Amino acid sequence: MDSVPVPMLSGAGRQAPALPLDAAPARQLPAAVAACTVLAGTLTSLIGISWDVEWHVDVGPDTFFTLSHLMLYSGSALAGLVSLVMVLRATSAQRAGRAADTGVGGSPVRVFGGAFTAPLGYLVAGSGAALFLLYGLMDLWWHSLYGFDAVLDSPPHVALFISISLTMVGSIIVFVAARDQRWGRIGLVVSIPVLMTFCPLTTYAFQGLSRTVDPQLAGNIFFSVCLTMTGALALRRRGIVLAIAVVLGAMQLFLWWFSPWAAKTYAGHVGLPLRDNLMDMAPVLPSGIPMFMIVVALVIEGLLLLGRRQGWSGRRLPQLVGAVGGVLVSLSILLQNQLVSGGSDGGGGGPMGQSGTTAGTVLIDAVLGLAFGTLAGFLAARFAVLLRLNTPATDQEES
Repeated sequence: MDSVPVPMLSGAGRQAPALPLDAAPARQLPAAVAACTVLAGTLTSLIGISWDVEWHVDVGPDTFFTLSHLMLYSGSALAGLVSLVMVLRATSAQRAGRAADTGVGGSPVRVFGGAFTAPLGYLVAGSGAALFLLYGLMDLWWHSLYGFDAVLDSPPHVALFISISLTMVGSIIVFVAARDQRWGRIGLVVSIPVLMTFCPLTTYAFQGLSRTVDPQLAGNIFFSVCLTMTGALALRRRGIVLAIAVVLGAMQLFLWWFSPWAAKTYAGHVGLPLRDNLMDMAPVLPSGIPMFMIVVALVIEGLLLLGRRQGWSGRRLPQLVGAVGGVLVSLSILLQNQLVSGGSDGGGGGPMGQSGTTAGTVLIDAVLGLAFGTLAGFLAARFAVLLRLNTPATDQEES
C-alpha cells in the first residue's frame, strides 16, 4: 500500500509517521457546521462585550453574572467546546490511521507530547477560549477584592481581551483552511471584520502606555489594513477587501443600535436607573470602529489591481498599498472624530480617546498612518503566505 508523509508537527518538531493514501478522512461532523459555530461564538462574545461596555457607561453597577457577561462568556464557551470536539475528532482519526484533512481547521499539530492531534485553527481558537474562561475566574476574584470595576485596562480585562482575540484569530485560520469551499470564503469575509471590530477595545486597554502615540489609533490603522490585506492576499480574489469593509460597516451599524438599546432595556427590566449625568454620546465600542473603511477598501482594491496589471514588484506592492491605506485610515478617523464628538472634549476627542484635530494632529496622524500602514502591508503579505502554506488548496482563478 502506497503512503505519503503528512505534514504534522509534534511538540519536539518531529514529523509524524506516513499515513496511507487510500485512508479517507472522516467527516462525521460537517466542517462547515463546526467552523460556523466557532464564528457564531465569537460573534456572540463581540455583541456581549459591546453591550457590557455600554452598560458601564449608561448604568454603571453590575455583578459578574449580568446578562451581558453571561452572553460574553457563553460565546467563548461555545467556540471552545466546538474546538475541543474537533481536536478530539482529529486525534481519534490519527490514532485510527486515517489521513488528516488539512481543509478542516488547517494542518494537524501534535500537542502534549503527541497525546492529542489538533488542527491548527481549532488549537488556536480553543486555546483562546480556555484562557478566556480562566481569566474570567481571575476577573471574578478581582471584583471580589476591589469591588465595582468599570475600567477597561485592569489586568483581568486586558487578559480577557487578548484571549478572545486569539479565538477570533483561530476562526480566521479555520476559514482560510477551507478557502477552496464557498462557505470558507464567506466565513473568512465575516470572521476578519469580527476581529477588526474588537480591536479598538483591545488597543484602548493600553491607553496609558504612551503619551505620544495613541494606541487605539495605531491599532485601528494596523489591524484595519493588515487584516483586510491578509484576507485579500490569502484568497487571491477580487473584491475581497470591499466585501470585508461592507461586513464591517454592517456590524458597526448593528452594534451602534443594539448596544445602547440593550443596556437601557435591561436596566429597566432589573429596575436600575440610568446615570444622572448621562450624555447623548455615541456608543463606545461601535464609535471606535473605522467608519469609512469602504472608501479605504476601494482604494486598496484599485491599487492591488493596478499593481498586478502593471507588473509591480510583489515584494513592494503590499507595503505601498499598506502605506496608502494606513494614511487613509488615519485621516478618516480624524474626520470620524469630528462627526461623532466634535473633537472638543479637552483632549479626549472621540468616545474612546482620540484627540482633537489641529494642523499638527493631521500631520502626526498621517505620519503614524504611513508607518503603521507600511508595517501592516509588509506583515499581511507574510501572514497570507503562512496561512496558505498551512493548508495547501486547489484555488480557483481570480474572477
